[in-house]
Amino acid sequence: MTDPAPLPGTPDVQTVTSTGRPTTPTIDGVITRAPVTHVDHRGSLHEIYNGDPELWPEPVTYVYQTSVFPGQIKGWARHEVKVDRYTLATGELLVLLFDGRAGSPTEGVLQKVMLTPRAVRHVTIPVGVWHMIINLGHEEAHVINLPTERYHHERPDRILLPWDSPEIPVDVRQFLPKF
Repeated sequence: MTDPAPLPGTPDVQTVTSTGRPTTPTIDGVITRAPVTHVDHRGSLHEIYNGDPELWPEPVTYVYQTSVFPGQIKGWARHEVKVDRYTLATGELLVLLFDGRAGSPTEGVLQKVMLTPRAVRHVTIPVGVWHMIINLGHEEAHVINLPTERYHHERPDRILLPWDSPEIPVDVRQFLPKF
């Protein structure tokens, strides 16, 4: 008897451990959290700032909300002084992070963080890490940022690159939604 011909397809690969930790590379200094969410018959409440010393080692000095329209992207950007501390308010966003910091133990690593009301809602982005946010949904998505520095209108701490910059070896098109 001969062995049957293999069926077409690609074997699935592990993406998380049995405890829910991603198996994909993470960037040194990036912190993600699924905040405590309280749900009852009236609705829900999720904690934005709870004083967790790992997530909030520096004081809250400035807070703003930004939005991304469906199918749109914001980025690439990085900061030389401040740390961004995003909390998803509404929608679903993919945050792409690229470690371009010379000498970093994770230099050259791409990390993908899905911000969703069902799981991770917080991400801390260290100084020098390139980041981009992509709205994968059909509605406007909102992010609250509690950066470690106030915004300086006369001298913004923000370095920008186009989304398709050859400086960052990531084909962003593969992550864009196809509506």
